[in-house]
Amino acid sequence: MTHADALQATPSPESELEMFRESHRANWVRLRTLVILRWIAIAGQITAILAAVYIYRLEIEVGFSAMTIGAAVIANLFSHVLNPETKRLSERQATLTMVFDVLQLGLLLYLTGGLHNPFALLMLAPVTISATVLRLRTTLGVGLLAIAIVSLLGIYYLPLRGPTEEPLVLPDLFRFGFWLALVIGVIFLSVYARLVTEEMHTMSEALVATQLALAREQKLTDLGGVVAAAAHELGTPLATIKLVSAELMEDLDDRPDLRDDAALIRQQADRCRDILHSMGRAGKDDLHLKRAPLETVVREAAEPHVERGKPIHFDARAEDGDEAQPTIFRRPEVIHGLRNLVQNAVDFAAGEVRVDILWSPASITVRIADDGPGFPPHVIGRIGDPFVRRRQRSDVRPGYEGMGLGLFIAKTLLERSGASLSFANDTRGGGARPRGAVVQVVWPRARIAVGEGEQGALGENRPFQPV
Repeated sequence: MTHADALQATPSPESELEMFRESHRANWVRLRTLVILRWIAIAGQITAILAAVYIYRLEIEVGFSAMTIGAAVIANLFSHVLNPETKRLSERQATLTMVFDVLQLGLLLYLTGGLHNPFALLMLAPVTISATVLRLRTTLGVGLLAIAIVSLLGIYYLPLRGPTEEPLVLPDLFRFGFWLALVIGVIFLSVYARLVTEEMHTMSEALVATQLALAREQKLTDLGGVVAAAAHELGTPLATIKLVSAELMEDLDDRPDLRDDAALIRQQADRCRDILHSMGRAGKDDLHLKRAPLETVVREAAEPHVERGKPIHFDARAEDGDEAQPTIFRRPEVIHGLRNLVQNAVDFAAGEVRVDILWSPASITVRIADDGPGFPPHVIGRIGDPFVRRRQRSDVRPGYEGMGLGLFIAKTLLERSGASLSFANDTRGGGARPRGAVVQVVWPRARIAVGEGEQGALGENRPFQPV
């Protein structure tokens, strides 16, 4: 089983992220959170009614207002009794909760002066909450319901009356301005809360995908280490079996039946050796799995995409003089990040991909370039942002129908290793049209290179100890 085969057999971070989103995003709203928010609203409504009646001596429909508030109290009690505190609401349940809150508040405002009641501003609260916990279509429905109720409250309401029995009303111009402010507030706050929440979810899910990618690469690296160590440790006993079976074959020339058995033993020993060799890079010490020459690590990262029909040309050289190629640590984030960048280049190359590997006493640079259409100039500054939602066409590369998650993962992992990335188009030769995309990754040499004092010879493998 080669490294490329292992990559194909392991679920990709993108597919694992999709499963994560499907299993968690639909039921991520806790009932307890909404119940607590409703208790706070109920406490505020009761306080406002009591202050209006006993402090400001306003005449309002106290009985109907108490019944309206009591409906919210009963709904909260039922939610608390019938469901555990850890219950998470589905999309439909959360929608019904938000609709109930809008209707309850609208009825209470109808009984207490409509838009002449300054607490009509609280109609923004359930709409803003729905924008953070519901999907876009449902949020639009709740927002339109709130706007409709606000509009009706401007026409139909029971007026507030003071101690002199005079209705307390705003001038028409102020009432229209208050209505317009509420409508604009519903739209603005919904859009604002939605964009901020989506950005948070996008970044959170993209970071989850990054962690999955790193964990996946780490598992593959660990698997390669186990296989290589096993192959190395089993090399001696297999060679002994092969030698002894060869001597038995010579001694059993007069016993054809037993000689065939000895030949079978030798054949199976050879088969075991070939299997171990195909599963990993046999014959190397564990230290080789932790560090390798710079070009070797880059070629390993590009290995799964070498046979995809577009040649990848490697050029490794020192920037200053004939300095020897550095040895670097084989860190999973470096390998996986470079692999994603090479994959992106192969996907959009017209004919070939170029990988330049440069080093100097201060830095190590890997430049990956293709001869494809290049990056659209207006999005170069945003490349690497996690476009998690699927789109019909990509803003990053023309014709690409993906999530843009691969570049985000690559950028995040490589920056974690100490690299800085730059994205550009190759415009050499003049002309407005680019000749291809160029991604340059630069590390301070001290961040990934093995120091001179750490270049020790390969040590002897330690035998496996039984647990």
